Amino acid sequence: MHFKQFPLLNEVDQLALQDALHYMKMAELKKACLILALPDKGKKAALIERILTFIQEGRITTIPKIPATSLAKNYPVQPLAASRLMLYGEYKNDLKTRNFFKKLIGPQFHFTAFGIDWLNDRWLQSNPPTYQEFADFWVQETARRKQEKPKPKDEWMFIRFMQQMEKEEPEAKQEDLLHAWKQVQAQKKEEGFQLLDKAKKVLK
Repeated sequence: MHFKQFPLLNEVDQLALQDALHYMKMAELKKACLILALPDKGKKAALIERILTFIQEGRITTIPKIPATSLAKNYPVQPLAASRLMLYGEYKNDLKTRNFFKKLIGPQFHFTAFGIDWLNDRWLQSNPPTYQEFADFWVQETARRKQEKPKPKDEWMFIRFMQQMEKEEPEAKQEDLLHAWKQVQAQKKEEGFQLLDKAKKVLK
């Protein structure tokens, strides 16, 4: 495979594919990876990034490994404590942990995607936080989000679509919005696989 083949799609097609991939389900994204002979392991965002990076550069991205300093050791599990490190392989999003955070933060605590993303970033940086550091971050970030109301992630296309439709058609029934979503999703999926087939042909 020669790198002069890349990018496999022109800029317009790349943007269209990027949009289409965000409408796909996990099973469809895995199929999309296999069309280009790419690994299909990872979360939705990782699969989308892998497909787009390969089409643009011919480079295959992999799932980052958690450094040893962020990994749980083999000693017996220690009791939850504010000063204790949150280590990969030991930390759990379970009822016991949620109740512990409610003691640190208050009854308003609940598990959030932004909290897990922050925790994963800290693990990858070889800098696992303590439970108290996580609690402090959660309080600050929750307050910020109430003020700024950030948009959902690109890979959460369903939420973004429904929010936009509710703004444009506030009187629409929920079943009508769901029907509109399924129609757009099917159309985007078809467009996406057509573009993937186009990219595959360039590799032959």
